[in-house]
Amino acid sequence: MGEVYRARATKLKREVAIKILPDEFLSDPDRMARFQREAEALAALNHPNIAAIYDLQEENQTRFLVLELVEGDTLAERLRQREFRLLKSWNSKATSRLA
Repeated sequence: MGEVYRARATKLKREVAIKILPDEFLSDPDRMARFQREAEALAALNHPNIAAIYDLQEENQTRFLVLELVEGDTLAERLRQREFRLLKSWNSKATSRLA
């Protein structure tokens, strides 16, 4: 839930990820509470495979999380790679069955 952007935290002088709660969720108390719980859960965790949270902010009626930037493929890229590997595997099996 939310859109994630790469940003520069000028006060901290480092690259961060900003996760923004979409405007359409600002009037939904359940979504707002879920976003708050997400921030609290991230703050309670400390694991090398989980991005650290630096802050939860609200500015100009926009709520957002400031997170550790983790370099690498996006989720969409990972899913495409997985689909390609699965398709390649399926094609290989189908070809061997036909031979």
